[in-house]
Amino acid sequence: MSDSGFNTELFLQLGREVLDQQPFSRLLGAELTHLRPGDAVLELALKDELKQQNGFAHGGVVSYLADNALTYAGGTAMRVPVVTSEFKINYVRPAQGERLIARAKAVSVGKSQSVCRCEVFAVLGHEETLCALAQGTITKMGDAPPG
Repeated sequence: MSDSGFNTELFLQLGREVLDQQPFSRLLGAELTHLRPGDAVLELALKDELKQQNGFAHGGVVSYLADNALTYAGGTAMRVPVVTSEFKINYVRPAQGERLIARAKAVSVGKSQSVCRCEVFAVLGHEETLCALAQGTITKMGDAPPG
C-alpha cells in the first residue's frame, strides 16, 4: 500500500479477476502485469498458434492486446465499467519474439469517456522492439453506442 492509501496489489488482483472472466483472454494466455488508475500493462507469451505464416505475431493478436490494454487504462481512470467505442492501430514493424507487452495510459479522462494511447512491444531476450502504436476512446458502459 502506498502513502496515499492506494492498495496497488489489491487493484491489480481485481484487474486480474476481470481478465480471468474473459474467455478469449484466457484462450490467448494474456497476463495483466501492472495496473494503476489510467495505466495498464498486458503481456502475452508468443506461442506458435498466435503467429501468421511468416512467423510474426498475427495482427489480430497484436490488436487484441492493444485494445484490452487501452480498455484497462481508460476504465481504471474513470473507475466505471467501460467498453472500447473505437480504436486505431498502426503496425510499425513485424512483432517477432518470445513475448508481447502492451503498455497503455489514459491521456484525457472525462466523466463518460477517456482517450488512451498504447505501445505494443515484441520482446526477444531482454530487448524490446516497438511493433505497434494504438489510440482508442474508452466509453462508460451506459453511454456506449449499440452494437
